[in-house]
Amino acid sequence: MATEPRGILDLLSPYPPGWGGTLLVGAASTIAISAGAFLIGILLGTGGALGKLSGNRPLGLLLNVYTTAIRAIPELILIVGLYYAGMDGLNRLLAGLNLPAIEVNGFVVAVAVLGFVQGAYMTEVLRGAILAIPVGQIDAAKAFGMGPMLRFRRVILPALLPNALPGLANLWMSVTKDSALVAVVGYQELALATRLAGASTKHYFIFFLASALLYLALTLVSNIAFNLIERHVRRGQPKPA
Repeated sequence: MATEPRGILDLLSPYPPGWGGTLLVGAASTIAISAGAFLIGILLGTGGALGKLSGNRPLGLLLNVYTTAIRAIPELILIVGLYYAGMDGLNRLLAGLNLPAIEVNGFVVAVAVLGFVQGAYMTEVLRGAILAIPVGQIDAAKAFGMGPMLRFRRVILPALLPNALPGLANLWMSVTKDSALVAVVGYQELALATRLAGASTKHYFIFFLASALLYLALTLVSNIAFNLIERHVRRGQPKPA
């Protein structure tokens, strides 16, 4: 029979009966959820920003409703609503079509909902970054006969990245913390793993401190990565005084 861990090192050991391995697996899940949601958010945000600036009034109105509503509704309500109410409605529809019911994995729900939320915020971040591009650069690209896709890849994207990166970095930090909300659908990431470890051993302080240090480590590594990316996209630009 396994003995109960006694010291801090035993409690945080990556091997049973320690809980360090559980925390690390939870941290990996947090990173996976955050990365998936961030990628979906970038795709939605890019399309949303271009749609808002396209001049199409119905599309612009629809995107305004999307960004306003999503930024107004807490992520927790969206996750619970999609997972429980959404799944119930979908299975009722499938039952009406004589099709078998389905069960969506909590990871998929977390990535989809957080990505949908990120898309609303990224729409505004990227829209502002595009508006900061001198209009003469875009007019020159049009004068050279560049199509929309080539113009976006060769002119707009390189020019918007330096302006958008600080906002994108903040959204990445935000989604790493918002990933803790998926615990409500029973998917185990770092926050839920921490609570389970604390409840099982009654050493809440140790595990919540260890979890905070893991989040801090993720933040520090992310800061380094975004600083390197920003330095790369700003190469050749004059440094601020």
